[in-house]
Amino acid sequence: MKEAAVSGGLSLARRRLLRLPRFNRSKLSASDLFVYGAAIAVAIIILCAIVPQWLAPYSPTAMQADQVLLHPSWAHPLGTDYFGRDVLSVVIYGSRDSLIIGFVSVLVGSITGGLIGALAGYAGGIIDTVLMRLVDVLMTIPGVLLALAIAAALGPSLTNVVLAVAAATVPGYARVMRGQIMSMKARPFITASRSIGATGPVIFWRHVLPNSLSPMFVMAAIGIGSSILTGAGLSFLGLGTIKEIPDWGALLSQGRGYLTVAWWICTFPGLAITLFVLSVNILGDRVRDRLDPKRSRG
Repeated sequence: MKEAAVSGGLSLARRRLLRLPRFNRSKLSASDLFVYGAAIAVAIIILCAIVPQWLAPYSPTAMQADQVLLHPSWAHPLGTDYFGRDVLSVVIYGSRDSLIIGFVSVLVGSITGGLIGALAGYAGGIIDTVLMRLVDVLMTIPGVLLALAIAAALGPSLTNVVLAVAAATVPGYARVMRGQIMSMKARPFITASRSIGATGPVIFWRHVLPNSLSPMFVMAAIGIGSSILTGAGLSFLGLGTIKEIPDWGALLSQGRGYLTVAWWICTFPGLAITLFVLSVNILGDRVRDRLDPKRSRG
């Protein structure tokens, strides 16, 4: 009996030891760590844009003649610029306009392009032909060039930059939405809805449109980064916002003349753009993996 009990205890202990490696499988993978890191980076930058006065150590407009072009130090972690302003404070305050350009332009472009694509795909016929030919004309112009032309025509301001960047993204959203709507119209449950007497508007708003939005969400999540890059490019060329507190693109433009003497003036705004765009792209890839049923089955 004692031997049986001992052997039973050993076998139980052995089984418990064999279960220990299973806890290792529950650890986060490398991709999960990247996603969580990207989410933290995006959250911090968004917090900088919402409440910059809580995070900035100095005023972004405070000019000190005796602290011009100081190297990064404990007092000024990112150094100072040619006006004696703290670069860290200017970068934190400049995140607001950069994020407004990225998020609002994606919102405006996705809604406008989505409505055009939905109308063209569901109506068909002459409406589809006319709308898609206009979209094809816009797609022949590179997005950056189209945004540059619109911003130059409207003049430098935050609203005009948002409209210019949004207009450059409209053709892509319209194409994606049209394809989704046309694919959804051919589904069996849409035919069944028609057979029981459902009207066209009811089918569109209750069945076709809600089931066609997933690719738009994915495209919008990934498009935020490219919109910020386009907005920064316009600001770099002098077509962005003209304010006392410049955005990241304007900071790059202002610091390029001092690159050999004060590399930190334009390096850290560039790193801020890189970090945010990279983080948004990582999160966009995760959103795509979650919303794409083909990838989730794979």
